[in-house]
This record gives sequence, structure tokens and C-alpha cells, in this order.
Amino acid sequence: MNGVLIPHTPIAVDFWSLRRAGTARLFFLSHMHSDHTVGLSSTWARPLYCSPITAHLLHRHLQVSKQWIQPLEIGESHVLPLDEIGRETMTVTLLDANHCPGSVMFLFEGYFGTILYTGDFRYTPSMLKEPALTLGKQIHTLYLDNTNCNPALVLPSRQEAAHQIVQLIRKHPQHNIKIGLYNLGKESLLEQLALEFQTWVVLSPRRLELVQLLGLADVFTVEEKAGRIHAVGHMEICHSNMLRWNQTHPTIAILPTSRKIHSSHPDIHIIPYSDHSSYSELCAFVAALKPCQVVPIVSRQPCGGFQDSLSPRISMPLIPDSVQQYMSSSSRKPSFLWLLERRLKRPRTQGVVFESPEESADQSQADRDSKKTQKEKLSPWPAYLEKQPSHHPLRTKKQLFPDLYSKKWNEAVPFCESQKRVTMLTAPLGFSVPLRSTDEEFISLKTREEIGLGSPLVPLGDDDGGPEATENQSAWMGHGSPPSHSSKGTPHLASEFRGLALKYLLTPVNLFQAGYSSRSFDQQVEKYHKPC
Repeated sequence: MNGVLIPHTPIAVDFWSLRRAGTARLFFLSHMHSDHTVGLSSTWARPLYCSPITAHLLHRHLQVSKQWIQPLEIGESHVLPLDEIGRETMTVTLLDANHCPGSVMFLFEGYFGTILYTGDFRYTPSMLKEPALTLGKQIHTLYLDNTNCNPALVLPSRQEAAHQIVQLIRKHPQHNIKIGLYNLGKESLLEQLALEFQTWVVLSPRRLELVQLLGLADVFTVEEKAGRIHAVGHMEICHSNMLRWNQTHPTIAILPTSRKIHSSHPDIHIIPYSDHSSYSELCAFVAALKPCQVVPIVSRQPCGGFQDSLSPRISMPLIPDSVQQYMSSSSRKPSFLWLLERRLKRPRTQGVVFESPEESADQSQADRDSKKTQKEKLSPWPAYLEKQPSHHPLRTKKQLFPDLYSKKWNEAVPFCESQKRVTMLTAPLGFSVPLRSTDEEFISLKTREEIGLGSPLVPLGDDDGGPEATENQSAWMGHGSPPSHSSKGTPHLASEFRGLALKYLLTPVNLFQAGYSSRSFDQQVEKYHKPC
């Protein structure tokens, strides 16, 4: 677990144990690697700040409710309150950490001075050109990624390590290549290898979703036999799997990591490709910033050799009274504890009550009404959230279109294990709904342009009833629905059911497409190999 409670502040970074969080009230997530999300799950019920891409992954894979996730744009300064009355504030700026998709460093500025939390990061000189760091600010405390803070560990740059991987693959032109990775990270390396060797890279559906979100080149697929380079989980690179893979086709495996790992098979190759800063890079980073003190993030790793690069330390200022009250207040309890307290206050019936079946049947409707009333009283959610329809696709369909709901939907919906196939519930004619993923709500227009997602689709059923609306309506007809009786009510329904489209999808269709375009692939390869 790599998390920090910043002393004398209500700030916690990558720290998710509420029992030990003490006075922490503001929670920040640097990236989605599992060692930084220990304790974070779907039950989390406090505001959480992170980058837009991390926000998407957090909701998608850990099912944290969107109401608690507060995405902040990278490279911009954001003002957050440090108390309950708005008297004391701080500024937080997110900086690209060059570690994995969505990873950021946090620059905090407030009554406590200036604090830089790097999280996991790979240093590049361009980081020092960030506007937030070029204004001559004195960094009072630097929380540093000390994963590779060992003078004896010499690492090549990522470009040099990638070149080593390319040379290794060239020595095995007839072999399949298995590259062992964690669930997140090194996607740009895979893209480089695909373009270099003009082959598709085979991914899991989960990683394919990620590379599509990042807007990388169209060189990835889930088809097992489409290409010779396969990205697999790092735990799959083992002796038994190497024997099995080589029984069907000559195969080598590559583990791009700086960790000291014993190779259990002669065809398993460990290349020191690291997403963490090397010791020499850490020294250059600290020497440029000249912080007053350096605090290691990884407690079990050494962190030294920076004494000559430090500025004189200053005394810690007093914590403002309003911030002290905010940190010591108990008003921000998790909602489930509040609900538990309410339930414990309810009167309990003592003993056992026996009822006849006839009386039970007569009272069933009254009991349901009573339970509904009690549930409304006990609910910790605001009234407008209680009135929202369920997000379950089958339940939503039944609520919105009861006349179209048939008995067959009461049966379980089959899912294949690999999730390559999807089941779609078609929307009826007359309901104009934009095909826009609710997961993309986290991603602002600026971020969408940077990662190549493009603009959101325009809702169907415009007032003018133009050709686009007619064309999209005809697409719904392909599912065998009867013609619409009237199109006059469409604009009203479009606004009423805005954003519900993917509630008819059990899995986003575009994320698990097994098909791929050879024409698009050829264009990407030609662009990569075109001389500058």
C-alpha cells in the first residue's frame, strides 16, 4: 500500500482506510494501479479527486459511484475549500506523471506552504517546464516516488529499453511474442511494436477498451490469431505456459520491468523497461526543484543522497481554526453508517408473531406500501436521486416501456465468459435517444479533443426533423419495430430521456469489436514508417 496522510492538513493521497484516516477530509487518487487503490471499492462514499481518465477507470472497474468522483483537468489549477465555511482554501494543480494512463502528480498550495506529491512517475526534463513549476515556487515538501532510488540500480531510458525489445523480436522472426503486463500501463510500447513489425497486437477486451479511450493507433484487436504479438497478464508468463505455448507454435515471452525477477524458462526475457524514475533521474529532479525536505512514498525502499540539493527547512505554520474544526468534525460520516444509525433507532417487535395465510395475503399490499414509506424515510439520498429510474437496463426498459416488456426478459440474460459478445435491448421508435456513453461524462470537451474521442453525438429528434434524425430512426427499424405513429413528440422525449442510450446495452458494443480494418492498419503503418 502506497498512500500518504499529509500531516497538519486534511489531505490524504492514495489512502483509503477510513478507520486510520483520522482527520483527513480531502481524498486524492494519483492513478489506478492496485497498490494505490487498496481499500477503495464500490462502498466508497466521500468526495474523491483524480484525473478524468482515472475517473473513467475508477467507475468502470471499481464501481465507485459517480456522485463521489470529482475529475480535475490536468495542467489547470483548482481551488478547493479547506473548511465548511469557505474561509480557508487551497489550490491543487494536476501534472502529468508519465507513468500510466491517467497518472498525475499533485501540487498543493495553501496555509501549509507548497507540497508536491509525485505518486508513481517517470521523470522527463519537460516536467520542469510546467507553468505551475516554473514560477519560482519554493517546494516545502516533496513526496517522492523512490521505487528505483538505489545508486546500484542503473536503468536505461524507456526509448533505449524499447529498442532492446525491438532487437530481441527481430532475432525471432518466426516466433509468437507474449508480453507480460499489468492491467494498466505500457500501452504506448505495444503501439510502437505493432507499427514497427506491421502486425496486430492481440489484447484482452478490458485493455482494448482502454486503448480506444486513449485514442491510440488502430492496431489492436481481440482476435487471437490476428497477430504474433500478444499482451497477457504478467502472471501468465511462467514455465508451464511456455511449454504449452511452444507445443503449438515457437514462442518467446518478454517481461518489461525493472524488478528483479528470476526467469523460469530460457525463452522468458526480462527487459529493464520501467515506468518509474531511475536514481539518476530522481537526483536531477530533486536538484532542479530544491525542496526543503523529501519524504519517500514507498516506505520499504531506500531514499537518500539528496542532502546537497535541499533548501533550508522552514517552520510549519499554525493550522487555521476553521480548518481545525473541519478536521475534527464528525459530520462527514459515510452514508451507510448514517443509515445504520437510523435503522438501529427503529422500534423492534418482541417475540414471534404468527399469521394465517389468508391474513397475510390480505395484508400483502398494505405491507408493501408500509415498507415503501419506511424506505423513503430511511433513505440517505436526496429526493431527486430517489426518483431517478434504475440504471439496470432490463429494469429501465420495463419502467419506460411497459407495453413492450415481454415475459422472455424475466429470464436470465446469457453472458459469454470472454464478454466478446453483447446483448442489446433495442429502443422503440418514437423515443429519440443520443448514443453517448454515460462513462464519458467525466471527460471534458478539452480532454476529449486531446485523446481523440471527438465531440459527443447530437441527440436525435431535433426540432427541425432534419435528415439525420430520419436516418437514425431508420437504423432502429432494422430491429423489426413497427413504424412510428407520430414524430411530433420526439423532441420532447429526446430531452426527457437524454443520456439513457447505453442503459439498453449490457456491454458497450464498440469496446469489444473483434473485427478490424486492414485498410486503417495499413495507413497507420505507412504513416509510422514514412521518412520525416
